[in-house]
Amino acid sequence: MKMLQKTASAILASSLIVTAAQAQVSDDEIRIGYLADMSGTYRDLSGPGGLEALNMAVEDFGGQVNGKKIVVFSADDLNKPDVGANTVRQWVDERNVDMVTGMVASSVVLAASKVVEQSGKLALISGAAASSLTNEFCSPNHIHWTYDSYALANGTAKAVLASGGKSWYVLTADYAFGHAMEADITKVVEADNGKVLGKARHPFPTSDFSSYILQAQGSGAQVIALANAGSDTVNSLMTASQFGVTQSGQQLAGMVVFLNDIHAMGLDVTQGLMLTTGWYWDMNDESRAWAQRYFKRTGKMPGMVPAGIYSATTNYLNAVKASGSDEAQTVRKQMMATPVNDMFAKNGTIRADGRMVHDMYLVKVKTPSESKGEWDLYNIVRTIPGDEAYRPLAESKCKLVTER
Repeated sequence: MKMLQKTASAILASSLIVTAAQAQVSDDEIRIGYLADMSGTYRDLSGPGGLEALNMAVEDFGGQVNGKKIVVFSADDLNKPDVGANTVRQWVDERNVDMVTGMVASSVVLAASKVVEQSGKLALISGAAASSLTNEFCSPNHIHWTYDSYALANGTAKAVLASGGKSWYVLTADYAFGHAMEADITKVVEADNGKVLGKARHPFPTSDFSSYILQAQGSGAQVIALANAGSDTVNSLMTASQFGVTQSGQQLAGMVVFLNDIHAMGLDVTQGLMLTTGWYWDMNDESRAWAQRYFKRTGKMPGMVPAGIYSATTNYLNAVKASGSDEAQTVRKQMMATPVNDMFAKNGTIRADGRMVHDMYLVKVKTPSESKGEWDLYNIVRTIPGDEAYRPLAESKCKLVTER
């Protein structure tokens, strides 16, 4: 009996030691790394604007959590996987960074997230689109926050199919994100008895889309889907406009189009375009108030990626505060147990695969006569419930789901 009591006491003491060790902030600082394209194709998508959103979240905490200072590092990944991976490795080895956020080009994110997982840290992915990040490439060390290719294809492609667009041609950025989007589009189209007549993959990035648009026109498809993003999407749409694609009866479906893209091209070019977004600045009073704060700092209204970065960072810092720790799994567990209710999402939840599930929005770009201001660009057509927007866990290939 005494032996059992001693064993029980030892186990209790051991668990208390572990709990005490976890309920600590390493180095007495919460260290965050912001990794993004700061100078290239995706600069306007996140870049300096995403860093500004992160800084807003830090400032809203007064620069500290439970008396522990928040320190932010930032770097340009140049849209190169080796640069991104090496940067994160250096941050972990030399600066003991606890969490990495931003993370835009999916190829960079796939490389960097492996380093995060190997080092036992945490990544909050807000810019990348590839749905594979929470499917075959999921890990217990990253959370995909803002949107993904499955949700965008599910929203936009279904809407276009419902309007009669049954034959498709897909123009794809030739890297991980584009491939994931192409696969998600194909699945949605074929599930609704549509047909993909052809596909073309272009290098990332590309400036001249003439030959690709001509191929798409020549296919005779009713719909030309653009499985690319950033300046590639802008260049695709501008070239399609110059070649009279929509005037010839074909419909353009921008699968990954952002607010800054629409603003850059103008409503004369983009009016009537259907797209899916995870957030819009003019949705409600809370989103408008936060957007005005952001606008005063940057001179631009935020798209969904900066808003997602702010939301993810805020929820991360709240989890550190609640748990008293910056240890990755402790924080992740706390975040999974806490619904997301902020200016970005209501009743959002983090699933076992690392997908933050929240409502998405099908929008239609306004005509010039409908718009009442420079950034008044969207009409919300439909709210897509989160459990409808994202890949069902029943279809998941994620090891965190299939091995449970």
